[in-house]
Amino acid sequence: MISVLDSTLDCNKSLKINFNGGDLSSDAGLILFKEFFHKIGLEKLLKNKFKTHDKALFRHHTDPENLLQSIYQIFGAYFEDDCADELRHDPVMRTILNKDNLASQPTMSRFFNRMDESTMQQLSEVTRILRRRLYSVQIPEFLLLDLDSTLLDTYGKQEGNGFNYHYQSYGYHPLVCYDGLTGDLLKIQLRDGTDYSCTGVVDFLQSILNELSEDCPDTKLFLRGDSGFATPDLYEQCESNGISYAIRLKENPVLIRSAKDIEDDLTDKVKKDALSYAVSYGEFMYKAAKWPYARRVVCKVEKPANQMVFLHTFVVTNMDSEPLDVIHFYCKRGTMENFIKESKNGFDFAAVSSSSKLVNANRLQIHALAYNLFNWFKRLVLPMKFRKLQADTIRMKLIKIAAKVVRSARYMVFKLCSSCPYQEEFIETLSNIRQLQVELE
Repeated sequence: MISVLDSTLDCNKSLKINFNGGDLSSDAGLILFKEFFHKIGLEKLLKNKFKTHDKALFRHHTDPENLLQSIYQIFGAYFEDDCADELRHDPVMRTILNKDNLASQPTMSRFFNRMDESTMQQLSEVTRILRRRLYSVQIPEFLLLDLDSTLLDTYGKQEGNGFNYHYQSYGYHPLVCYDGLTGDLLKIQLRDGTDYSCTGVVDFLQSILNELSEDCPDTKLFLRGDSGFATPDLYEQCESNGISYAIRLKENPVLIRSAKDIEDDLTDKVKKDALSYAVSYGEFMYKAAKWPYARRVVCKVEKPANQMVFLHTFVVTNMDSEPLDVIHFYCKRGTMENFIKESKNGFDFAAVSSSSKLVNANRLQIHALAYNLFNWFKRLVLPMKFRKLQADTIRMKLIKIAAKVVRSARYMVFKLCSSCPYQEEFIETLSNIRQLQVELE
């Protein structure tokens, strides 16, 4: 503890400050996650399933402990590696990790640098087991596979980075798949910055389908993707696996000609009112040059208010719904952007600062695991009014709570801030965790 003489404030001479308050922490809410992890068996799972290829015969800070520390730091928004040094003596962090001192920044950096392809597979297996355990609480009736890609900025000479012309920036271009209904991150794969959106998407998706077919075979699957994923291989994969899909097509002269009847219908609608917004929907069969057969394409033709130009939206689908419903189903994939933004801002998915692409890929998987754990926590045990809040808001209300540690011969008591405005929500969350029934393997 840093000790200084009392400092008197100029604004009020009767006020004094020092750093002699005792054994305090500002992150008492992390204890809730400790209890949640105990319920889902995370700590035991990591001890059994996670190990780097470490040549050392003994480590004071083991690999599972380092991984847990990394997850807790992400939950507390301590994204920088240097934060490990600042938190080494934090009483809450030491208690939930059951350690006298936390691993330092050099220790954590060496831990990350030991990661390889095998740890990637281990993290994937851990995520799958945890997802299966969480699905034991409530098996989803539907899963909505939202495909997308995003940019993770890089700086300097990093393996695999490149200039992405869509984003007009240097970085990595990972492929992501979220469940559009719950926000769960089903998979993320780090790729070179120059890769196109659909590069490797079939293999990427197949691993997800294999997992879901084994773990929840009765769950109905839907898929959405923008025009970057308009590839016949993906259509065929969806059709052969019984997936209902809606994927946008890039506008071309053949599609425009095929939508002539829909345009004529819209023209009739705007004859008497050329200023207001108007829209028409329709469908037709379309076969691109590389397609083995024609597929159904639904179309929306709209005229924005105070404009004369018509705008077209084309979506290829194997769904039987009305064109209006298919278009609305596709357009709701806008929530995908919110999931990506939450992942980057709330869980620092852009922490890809290593010169090694493999190390960056492993770190990305750790942040993805932290995102999923937080999302499951939010969905299963938080009070209803908290479940739609962003991670930063939940941190401010439930994690960033001041606490003082009082030790006795038998107990360690965390005395939380008496003026905390969210005491009821904290207690309700703890009660929900205790009532949670998870089938552990």
